[in-house]
Amino acid sequence: MMKKTGHAIAAAAIALALGAPPAVAEEVPAELVQEARGLAKTFFTRLKGALQEAIAEKGPAGAIGVCGAVAPGIGTQVSEESGWAVGRTALRVRNPRNAPSPRERAVLIRFREALKAGADPKTLEWAGIVEEGGQRYLHYMKAIPTGQICLVCHGKSIDPEVREAIAARYPADAATGFEAGELRGAFTFIRPLD
Repeated sequence: MMKKTGHAIAAAAIALALGAPPAVAEEVPAELVQEARGLAKTFFTRLKGALQEAIAEKGPAGAIGVCGAVAPGIGTQVSEESGWAVGRTALRVRNPRNAPSPRERAVLIRFREALKAGADPKTLEWAGIVEEGGQRYLHYMKAIPTGQICLVCHGKSIDPEVREAIAARYPADAATGFEAGELRGAFTFIRPLD
């Protein structure tokens, strides 16, 4: 059995404080939580860089495809480099393929409520060991707050050209109307433990 560390206790406390969905009653390995945090930072940094580059080269309407086409590629790259399944999800999705699982939805709701209660969005995370189909997994989620760059395509006041590009690519879009600092979604990381 692993020795309890501050990170493991903190991860468990976060899960309990957020009322996160049930997980296996087992200590979350601190080193894996730390690894997932690093992957979240890597994913975010690469995605933000790709968005900034696309906006600079093609303008906001031309950058619509970055989240739909480039972000999954970044996720695949991070996944191949790390051995974790990497993705993004949200309560209000633009791409239906990013819809949350029931567990992810429960965590996202807890994140949203914690933000409303004044929590720092940069600290919102959840980690738990889950069992599905006889396999144990570590599932880690890191909140994505709505930043200034997100507002270009996800805000309340979207340029008509951008709105038209969104409608053309995502006719069932539900991911607009956000304000800075609101919960935009979460990065999600899953790794088999056995």
